Amino acid sequence: MAGVADDERADQQQPAHDDRVVDEALDWFARLRNATPDRETRADFDAWLARSPRHAEEFRALEAIWGSAAFGKAVAGLGTPTRPTRTVAAPRRRPRWAGGLAAAAVLLVALGLWQYPAIMLRWQADYLTAVGQRSTITLPDGSTMMLDTTSAAAIDFEDGRRNVRLLGGQAFFDVQSDPARPFRVTGRFGAVEVTGTAFSVRSDAGQDRAVLERGRVEVSRLSGGTERVALEPGQMAVATAAALSTAMPVDATEALAWREGRVIFDDQPLASVLDELRRYHGGPVIVANAELGRVHVTGNYRLDDIEGAIRTLADAAGASMTRLPGGIIILR
Repeated sequence: MAGVADDERADQQQPAHDDRVVDEALDWFARLRNATPDRETRADFDAWLARSPRHAEEFRALEAIWGSAAFGKAVAGLGTPTRPTRTVAAPRRRPRWAGGLAAAAVLLVALGLWQYPAIMLRWQADYLTAVGQRSTITLPDGSTMMLDTTSAAAIDFEDGRRNVRLLGGQAFFDVQSDPARPFRVTGRFGAVEVTGTAFSVRSDAGQDRAVLERGRVEVSRLSGGTERVALEPGQMAVATAAALSTAMPVDATEALAWREGRVIFDDQPLASVLDELRRYHGGPVIVANAELGRVHVTGNYRLDDIEGAIRTLADAAGASMTRLPGGIIILR
């Protein structure tokens, strides 16, 4: 299984941070909590503490995090998993904690329990993709699920069920027909139910959006009544915490271009286009001029060259682009 192999390779990686002292403090904290240190280990630790006041400061911060309420909330309810997580690709790690749940996640990395900052997502997901990655998974019933960049999903095909939970990001489903066993995809706010068809679901920005390529689906809201919307090919529906939209026309070729590794947009504000491109880029994209974000642009670009796409868009909008280390892009 490719997913399992990827997971095993990811587990061999060590956490890495921009600050060497943080790395060392995390290492010492894990070593001292996981076993009773012998005299030599304790002497080495004391020597490390004595080398710099910063060492003691970072170690005390870890001790404070361990006993904090935020840490308790982060790990509350975690038990023994009933199945291994099949990881398609590891999400990018944050360089350092800033407090709260992010701090607890980094601490868990140090303890060797988790390799990823989004611990709850990692716990729930059967499949994950990294920034810029797409992956196609064959599901137990023969249907296929293609995950877009930074997406995660959990599946339940036990006892005749065909259920997928999209935990975040975007996925396209090509469903094997089985009238006796509906295929159901749920996001944060809505659900899509079919017997055999092809459609996408995207869950982000406070909404779930379903786009139908072929066949027929029904979209419902997870809470707030029994309202349902039937979609025909070339239509979409949006579910939020408060409402379910009617069926709306959509350019399926444009909306689903990511499957072919492309992004297509027509007469869209640069700001909204950049919001989409950020999903495929490993670093921040900053627009220093608010007027620039309102310039309308049109384009068809490859997703494997996001920097090239942003540079071309900047030229078209009359802006300059500056690239800084760490993948930071500034448009002005």
